[in-house]
Amino acid sequence: MRILILTNKMPYPPRDGGSIASLALSEALTDVGNQVTILSMNTNKHFVRQDELPAKLTQKIKFIIVPINTDISFNELLTNLLFSKKPYNAERFISDNYKTELEKELKSENYDLVQLEGLYLCPYIDTIRQNSNAKIALRSHNIEHEIWQRAATNEKNLVKKGYKNILKKRIKNFKLDYLNKYDFLVPITERDGKKYSNLGNIKPIHVTPPGIDGINYIKDDTNSKFPGIFHIGALDWIPNQEGLRWFIDNVWIKFKKNYPQFEFYLAGRNAPKRFEKYLADKQIVYLGEIENANKFINENSIMIVPLLSGSGMRIKIIEGMVLGKSIITTSIGAEGIPTTDGENILIADNPQTFYENLERICLNIELHKKISSNAIEFVNTNFDNINIAKNLTEFYKNNINA
Repeated sequence: MRILILTNKMPYPPRDGGSIASLALSEALTDVGNQVTILSMNTNKHFVRQDELPAKLTQKIKFIIVPINTDISFNELLTNLLFSKKPYNAERFISDNYKTELEKELKSENYDLVQLEGLYLCPYIDTIRQNSNAKIALRSHNIEHEIWQRAATNEKNLVKKGYKNILKKRIKNFKLDYLNKYDFLVPITERDGKKYSNLGNIKPIHVTPPGIDGINYIKDDTNSKFPGIFHIGALDWIPNQEGLRWFIDNVWIKFKKNYPQFEFYLAGRNAPKRFEKYLADKQIVYLGEIENANKFINENSIMIVPLLSGSGMRIKIIEGMVLGKSIITTSIGAEGIPTTDGENILIADNPQTFYENLERICLNIELHKKISSNAIEFVNTNFDNINIAKNLTEFYKNNINA
């Protein structure tokens, strides 16, 4: 099949959950015999020059890169709030330049399928219909309005709480506006698929989680520290900031007082200055953005993922598991990943349980080894990239020809 994939940010380098999910599937789709083109917005936040793309990648996938300014502007945000019904999150990705490039590509190539990587590409559905006979698949990375609903519930500041509630309502309405305008729905988790069905989706569904390519994830304990407590993630993502504040204030400060010999290593990109200031005096080792995420993960042992909001699937948990880390997370953090508490992961939804799990595993290396081994086996069984791409290709072919 000839597949055109639309993304609202460059999937290379794969440094966050969204880009990892997009690039991994794109590569796997080519590996199982499809021809793949990626038409990507190139934003200031995720800017990549064409010549920075590695040859081994561009030999597999054709990239068309469209510079788009999606920077947050207070004036535009205020105008949107007062005079628009669209969520500002989505409005920033509506671009005439991107639409023009999409039209050109659809007229120059005969695609079987156009895959939208996320809800915010849905405004381009009409353009696709007008310029191509290709079927359209929405690959939903999460339930966007649920992220903001949970964030609003946890927000203490009344002004921010009010704005997050507005975003929640607008994003849900935006989703409903495009419900069933695609031909296929490809959610990342079973749970997300059910959420769409509850909203009224009637289109064929195929669950497609992010896959793991074993070549890129090699467990290496050569320089591994135990317990080596750590977190890695995008620090400009509000659920990560929120969860880390909760963990540091309610768990880490007490834990560090009782076990001063242990360190908490925090790595992540794009941390706002206010958040960096918060971290400055919290007795953690803050590293900022690091060059090699897998190397950092391999050098440590216990991954902390304290999410209180969010949706979809946390790909960093899958990466940590396949590299043999013991993960301590919340029920929300583990959503969409069919793990077993105490066997291949540790789950805690309140500070006391989180503290107890952290203490238990830091003082018991045999428990860590057990969870590590089970985690690797779990990911290799459930998240093989090639099998995922084969199953999705078969789903597309069966339904396109139906």
